[in-house]
Amino acid sequence: MKIQGKMFIWLAVFILAMACVYGVWSKEAAGTTALFMAFGLCIMVGYYLAFTARRVDTGAGDNKEADVADDAGELGFFAPHSWQPLSLAVGGALAFLSICFGWWLMYFSAPIIMVGLFGWVFEFYRGENQNQ
Repeated sequence: MKIQGKMFIWLAVFILAMACVYGVWSKEAAGTTALFMAFGLCIMVGYYLAFTARRVDTGAGDNKEADVADDAGELGFFAPHSWQPLSLAVGGALAFLSICFGWWLMYFSAPIIMVGLFGWVFEFYRGENQNQ
C-alpha cells in the first residue's frame, strides 16, 4: 500500500502542475476545473492509501524480495449476490433523468433509491445471508 499511496500522491502533484499550466495557457474554465478536481481525487486516494499502510501489516507489494505466491490467500468477505445495486442504479438513472425531463420524476426515484439503500445496508440481517 505504501507504493500505491506514493504513486497517487506523485500523480496528484503532476496533475496539479498540469492544471496550473493548462489554466494559464488555455484560459478555459471547464478543463482547468476538471484537472483540479482530478488532483483532489488523487490526493484523497493517495492519502487514504498512505494512512492505511501505516496501520496494516506490510503486504507482498511492499516487499522487494516477495514472490507472487506470497500475496495469495483470502482477500476478505464479499456478498455472494445482491439485487440492491440494481435498484440503486434504476433509482439513480431516474434521478438523473429528472434533470432532463422535470423534477417531478424525483418523486419516483427517491423511494427507489431509499429502498435500495435500506436493502443494501440491512442485507445481512435478514434472508438467506443472515448471520447466525
